[in-house]
Amino acid sequence: MIGPGRSAQRRVVEAVSAVVSDDHCYERGVQAARAIVDSVLAESGPAGLAEMAVELSSQLAGAVERIAAERGVAAADLIDVLFVD
Repeated sequence: MIGPGRSAQRRVVEAVSAVVSDDHCYERGVQAARAIVDSVLAESGPAGLAEMAVELSSQLAGAVERIAAERGVAAADLIDVLFVD
């Protein structure tokens, strides 16, 4: 297992930072994030990967709620806009 919350949070930060980093192109950032996810899977198995996914969802929800509050809209409405197909 990746360990209690803190370690999962660290791995989420690493993966997201890899994608948004302007040190390299987006595609390389995605590859770096995938490598982090692959290492979590190899080290901690599906349970560790699930823990990381839940942590990522929690962190994203918090960010969306803060942005929605700043804009005076419901978080659920903002999610609909952000993740429109």
